[in-house]
Amino acid sequence: MSAKYLIASLAIGLGTAAFAAPELPRHADLDLKTARLLADAALENCTGTVSVLDRGGNLLVTLRGDGIGPHNTAASQRKAYTALSTKTPTRLFAERARSNPETANLNTLDELLLLGGGEQDENCAIKAAEIVGLSINRT
Repeated sequence: MSAKYLIASLAIGLGTAAFAAPELPRHADLDLKTARLLADAALENCTGTVSVLDRGGNLLVTLRGDGIGPHNTAASQRKAYTALSTKTPTRLFAERARSNPETANLNTLDELLLLGGGEQDENCAIKAAEIVGLSINRT
């Protein structure tokens, strides 16, 4: 078998293998325009500070409502990160962490904030998503 034929066969084989690869899951990326729409929609219906992250945990926008204290900015960003990274509403995550002694060390992670906002945080986020026309997937 000639080297030329072997290289051609290998190239064809590799090319075919690439086409036979399984489809990778695709996830929608949140862009700045949509993040701003979400934040505005949340503040139209709720009072507080709103932070919107992309699915990688990167901050896209934070808006602090009128009359809201400046400490709420950092708390909002950390709560958004906590909800995203744990795939759990912060209220529920904080309750679970308090009831499980093995999770006490989670308070030592700077990025996480084990502080639930009650139902208000969840309701504001869900309502904002509905207004913007986004669906909520809890996976």
